[in-house]
Parts: sequence; structure tokens; C-alpha cells
Amino acid sequence: MSSSNTSGSSPLTFILTGIPGLPMSSYWMVLPLCCLYLFMLLGNCTVLWMIKTDHSLHTPMYYFLSMLAMADLGLSLSTLPTMLAVFWFEATSLPFEACIVQMYFIHCFSAIESGVLVAMAFDRFVAICYPLHYTSVLTSSLIMKAGVAIFTRGICVVLPVAVLIKKMPFCRSHVLSHSFCLHQDMLRLVCGDVRVNNLYGLTAVILTKGLDSLSILLSYVMIIRAILSIVSQEAQAKAFSTCISHLCAVLIFYIPLIGLSITHRFGKHLPPITHTLLADAYLLVPPVLNPLVYSWKTKQIRRRILLLLYQGGTQP
Repeated sequence: MSSSNTSGSSPLTFILTGIPGLPMSSYWMVLPLCCLYLFMLLGNCTVLWMIKTDHSLHTPMYYFLSMLAMADLGLSLSTLPTMLAVFWFEATSLPFEACIVQMYFIHCFSAIESGVLVAMAFDRFVAICYPLHYTSVLTSSLIMKAGVAIFTRGICVVLPVAVLIKKMPFCRSHVLSHSFCLHQDMLRLVCGDVRVNNLYGLTAVILTKGLDSLSILLSYVMIIRAILSIVSQEAQAKAFSTCISHLCAVLIFYIPLIGLSITHRFGKHLPPITHTLLADAYLLVPPVLNPLVYSWKTKQIRRRILLLLYQGGTQP
């Protein structure tokens, strides 16, 4: 068998798959999928528009929320072309280069979202533990530098993953397990030595999600200590309520991610639908739910939405 990325004169292509056991053109899949992407676009764009137009939302917490919305948009739009192509048009073939690009953007925006969640945890830590120094610590300059650092880290850490896998020979089945390209899914089709790829992939995960999850955990340990030191139970509840939205966003992001990582490494005996559903949840659930969580738990955004709905309903 040839061990190159081409077969004769034909360029290498990967075959994407839908959900095992369901026909790819089923309207039971197409309609919910389109609704999810529509809710994702509408929710995140609405959050970004509100933060931009409402000067009362020009605070550090909402600047970080706008970064989260941008990361969610990037993550969802990275999967949108192939997901709709597979389930709507039954177009399952994807060129090797396009698969590499999609894989890069998926993992890049995932790393960026993880970094934004750390920044939001730091925002809550300063707001609760050092409220008098909140505005002096979280200045516009620091927020801008943090945003640049988060996006730069995501771009640079994931780039070697794409470069390394692009040089690998693919001479086995070219059928992927999902309707989009993920690094571990592509790596299992390589017929060469993948130790370097696995080692760097693990290093990239540790440098992003690993350190980020530890930073978030440490932040909340100190936040809980500060909350428990407050004498008034009412003040304790009020302080903790400011963290609920962020905690929900962290759980929504990390639970599917951890589940997907575990099944990729230790769940080879599990049915294929388990891998598929976890990957779909990892990429689709956070961008859809994050705007809903922050709209529900954040008084300023909820108020603005209700005002817009009221104005829209009273206009002739």
C-alpha cells in the first residue's frame, strides 16, 4: 500500500460520517441541527450586539463575555460547513487540506474558549476577593492584553498539531468517525509512527485545558474561602450568585470535553454512537447554551432583552 498522502494522481480525501444508525438525509437530524446553529448564531450575535451598544455593559465581565461569544461563534462556524453538507446534502468527501484546516480551527477556538473561561474566573476572583481594587486591577489595557494573549496562545499551540499531521502518511481506511475533523480521529488513520504527534497533542492539551482547568479550580477555592468568610448569609448568597453563570459555562464546556477525551483513549470498546454524540455535544452544546445561561442569570442582559421584546411588541 502506498504510504503517501495521495493515491496515484488522486488527492487524498477523507470520508465523513453522520450518526450511526440514522440516515444522513433524515429530516429528524437536519431540522434540529439547523435550529441549533440558528440559535447559536442568534444568541451569540445578540450578546455581542448588546455589549457593544449598551454602555452600562462596558465592564470587564462583559468584555470577557464578548470574547466567549466570539470563541463560541468561531467554534460553531468551524463545524457548520461539513455538518450541514453531511446531513443535508449527503456530501461526505472532504479533501485532506480542508480537513486539516477544519481540525486546526476547531482545536484553536476550543483552546481560546478555555483561556477565556480562565480570564472570567480571574474576573470573579478579583470582584469577590478584592472588590475595592476591581477597577484598578482589571483595566482596559489589561483586558486587551489578556485577550491578545488568549487568542495568540490558541493560534500558536495548535499550529504544530496541524503541521505534524500534515506530514503523516495515510494508507488505511480514510473513513472518519464524525461529520467534522478532529485530531485524534485523523491520527488513528495514520500508518506511520505517531509517537511525536501523540506526545505533542498531549502537551498541547496540558498547556491549554490542563493548566486552565487547574487555574479555574484554584480561583474557585479562593473564591469559596472568601465567600465563607462573609458573616451575612444574604451577602454570601449574593456573592455566590455572581459566579453561577461562569460555573455553568465551565461545566458546559469541560464535561463533554473530558468525556470525549476519555472515550477516545479508553473507550474503543464503546459503540460508535457514543463517540459521535460526545463529540457533537462538545462542539455544539456550549455555543448554544452559553448565551442562554448568561441571559438568564445576568440581570442587565435579561433586562435589555425584555426591553427590546417590549419595544418590538408595542411598535405598530
